[in-house]
Amino acid sequence: MSTPLRASERAYQTLRDDIVGWKLSPGVVLGEVEQSTRLGVSRTPLREALSRLMADGLVASQTGRGLVVTDISVENIRELFAVREALEVKAVRLAAERHSGTIFADLEREFEAVPGLLSLDSNDRSAYFDLVRRFDAAVDEAGENIYLTGALSSLRTHLARVRRLAQSNPQRLADAAREHLLIVRAIVMRDAELAAHATHVHLHHALTSALAMAANSPLRAAN
Repeated sequence: MSTPLRASERAYQTLRDDIVGWKLSPGVVLGEVEQSTRLGVSRTPLREALSRLMADGLVASQTGRGLVVTDISVENIRELFAVREALEVKAVRLAAERHSGTIFADLEREFEAVPGLLSLDSNDRSAYFDLVRRFDAAVDEAGENIYLTGALSSLRTHLARVRRLAQSNPQRLADAAREHLLIVRAIVMRDAELAAHATHVHLHHALTSALAMAANSPLRAAN
């Protein structure tokens, strides 16, 4: 039987998911009374959760407004992707060299089926985003480098917010799925150079798309 989450942990996970998923978009004020009522927790565990979100960089104090969800600026995105490229290229190289078992072969088949998944008449892309999350987890496990995994884990919290911007752009999601498929195939073949090159190309396209969508996103324009 799983142990029930502490109130502060439950509040943290819910708020984090809401911010990453754009249910709480940039600029939204996180008032203690409102959020404690919404989440069903007292103000003490809520404050603990908010402190963790501040440490994550997802929440910041703003004069005259209190705590607000942080914005995603063009400069933020450029900085994130500069670090992302350095870390992810190394990670896929290690995965190609060290992986075992059938996990990447299984992921290859799932990415091959993504076009059908994305063509469904639905705005719910959670299955696709879950597939990307499992790919990231497989790369982390195969690479066997806890320090690299830790750095990527912190970075992905912010990247997940950027990635969700693409949810309103089905063509970009389809292109990204094809790019991921090339990376997975290179890892399956144990071709570290090809995996690194495919990752570089994927991140170049992802950055270009993210910058365009951050500038024009209706989610940001509404705030």
